[in-house]
Amino acid sequence: MNKETQQKSPVQRTLSIVLITVGLMLMIFMITVEDEPGAIPLFMILSGIVWFYKTRLRNKMKPS
Repeated sequence: MNKETQQKSPVQRTLSIVLITVGLMLMIFMITVEDEPGAIPLFMILSGIVWFYKTRLRNKMKPS
């Protein structure tokens, strides 16, 4: 089971970074087109950051 969580961690970290990156790209696009950031890109960035740190904290707290 420990091996399973080790394999899942890089995938979750990568997906959270992808979510942050897509949110940033969407925010840049929204600002250039509409001069407003919008709620969806802000939510994507915030949820990606929370997901990243939640995964990181979970990996630190698990017993070795």
